[in-house]
Amino acid sequence: MIYCFLAEGFEEVEALAAVDMIRRADLELKIVGVNNKTICGAHKIKVECDCVSDEITLDSNLNAIILPGGMPGTLNLEKSNIVQNAIDFAYKNGKLICAICAAPSILGHKGLLDGKNAIAYPGFENELIGAVISEKHVVRDGNIITAKGAGVAVDFGLEIVSYILGTEKAEEIRKSIQCR
Repeated sequence: MIYCFLAEGFEEVEALAAVDMIRRADLELKIVGVNNKTICGAHKIKVECDCVSDEITLDSNLNAIILPGGMPGTLNLEKSNIVQNAIDFAYKNGKLICAICAAPSILGHKGLLDGKNAIAYPGFENELIGAVISEKHVVRDGNIITAKGAGVAVDFGLEIVSYILGTEKAEEIRKSIQCR
C-alpha cells in the first residue's frame, strides 16, 4: 500500500501526476486526506480522497508514503500528527519516503536527510538539514526520493514506480504517455 497525503493547500500537479503514474503501474495507492475527505489544493482544485487520515493503518502492508508540496499544504502536512507518525513508521521500517517541492523540508526538519542526497524547491535548500544538495531534479538516495517541483512531477512519479517495480516498468509507462 502506498499513501499519498493531501493537506489543504497542496500542489495539485505534484500529487496527481505522481498518483497517476503509480496507478498506471497497477500499484495499490490510497489518496489520504488530512482531516477531511475533500481537500482543496493551492490552486483551488478540490480532490475527493480515498480515505481520511485517521482511517489509515501503519503496518507491514505499507510500502511507501508520498508528501506533495505546495503552500500552505506542506505546512499543514507537517502539523499533522498522523503524517508525522506515518513518516516515523516508514523511516523506522525502511519503507519508501517520497517528498516533492517544499515537502522535503519536513524530512529535513526531522533529521532524516542527514548525509543523504536530496533536492527541494529553490529557496528550501536550507530546510534540508544535513542533506547534500543535489543538482538533479529528482533524487533517489536509499529509500528516500525527493524532487524539485511541479515541472518534474511525472518524473517523480516514475521514479517511485522504478523504485518499486524496476526501471523497465517506469520506462514502459514513460513511453506510453509520450514523455521524454
